Amino acid sequence: MEYISSYGLAETSAPLTNPKPPPPKFNLRLAAAVAGAKVQAAAVILGRFNRARAAQLTLPHFVCQTPLFMPVGTQGTIKGLTTSQLEEIGCQIILGNTYHLALRPTSELIDELGGLHNFMNWPRALLTDSGGFQMVSLLHLADITEKGVTFQSPVDGKPMLLTPEESIQIQNRIGADIIMALDDVVKTTITGPRIEEAMYRTLRWIDRCIAAHKRPHEQNLFGIVQGGLDPVLRDICVKGLVERDLPGYAIGGLAGGEDKDSFWRVVAQCTAALPEDKPRYVMGVGYPLDIVVCSALGADMYDCVYPTRTARFGTALIPEGVLKLKHQAMSNDTRPIDPTCECMVCKNYSRAYIHCLVTKDAMGSQLLSYRNLFYMMKFPKGDVPQWVCNAMEVAGIDISLCCTSSCHPKLFVNDQKLLYTKKAHIEDGNGEAIYT
Repeated sequence: MEYISSYGLAETSAPLTNPKPPPPKFNLRLAAAVAGAKVQAAAVILGRFNRARAAQLTLPHFVCQTPLFMPVGTQGTIKGLTTSQLEEIGCQIILGNTYHLALRPTSELIDELGGLHNFMNWPRALLTDSGGFQMVSLLHLADITEKGVTFQSPVDGKPMLLTPEESIQIQNRIGADIIMALDDVVKTTITGPRIEEAMYRTLRWIDRCIAAHKRPHEQNLFGIVQGGLDPVLRDICVKGLVERDLPGYAIGGLAGGEDKDSFWRVVAQCTAALPEDKPRYVMGVGYPLDIVVCSALGADMYDCVYPTRTARFGTALIPEGVLKLKHQAMSNDTRPIDPTCECMVCKNYSRAYIHCLVTKDAMGSQLLSYRNLFYMMKFPKGDVPQWVCNAMEVAGIDISLCCTSSCHPKLFVNDQKLLYTKKAHIEDGNGEAIYT
């Protein structure tokens, strides 16, 4: 029998009469953790279609359904949203940032207050990154050596040495369900010996992370596959990490400016080589189409600031692309953001109202953040370009009928025809983009 997963992928499986696992199973895992048994992120495959799969991921604080998207709460909060709202829209895991939490409010304070779950009043699962991404985002403040990475604090300017051991110790104090190994991160647009150096250093650092991990019964340590766009280096890294038999694996170093064909080929290579019974996490990926492609190729988890950051700039995610609510054409548009959406924002507020807010009031970005994360959890369908068709062919899914760009529906705002262009955005009559 065929059913549709949360990301619109057709799966073949027995009917899921009770998609949520019964409480006793979850309680047994918690009991095992208390008793000292090793708890790993168990991924039970519920259904699959070729390489795509829907799974049940059991974590200490929550039983998750994959594929899933994780919103980024850098310092223990999704800006503008309460934890109860995040539960309401179906968020299963929130991502926190080790580097920033260590600076403020400090991991010691979080530990004293019962861990990040208690600190932010979040009953479901948490994932903390290792701080490795800051090697790219704060490169001008970082010095990378075999020992670790030294940052100049953006708070007080003092140097901060982040070693693999220190990263794990901080994450042990924070207490997330999933913690990430410190890796040597470089942009995929970089070429030459630096890519190979970073990959081998990532493998050396994973052993230091494993040795430093003091809470393996309560927290799942994921390794991160590096190697840039080089298939040989990626293969070496995958094999090295799989030999360590970790609870889960991430594909890192992507979404950094590489072309889409290179992007999906790396994901396809890594997911094909990673264990079937372990979760697969593609880091930093948040564009809706990218998530569909990666899910079709066998990935399970994703994170990105994109849905909430673009909301703070007054932009909503819709099946056609994005809708810019700051545009003057929205000022008297009485329609909801998406007439097909069942979220609280689309059911109760017009584009005109949100247009008024996003130009003057923080409430506008809050409503759009809610709307965009709801969209990411439910995932409606949209049009697809050719590179997606290429990736789907490798995934064993024929979507060739969806890959034409000549059959877009005509869109109207206040009876004004919007023009679709080959640059994949919609313009009003004056040539200004509304849909992108």
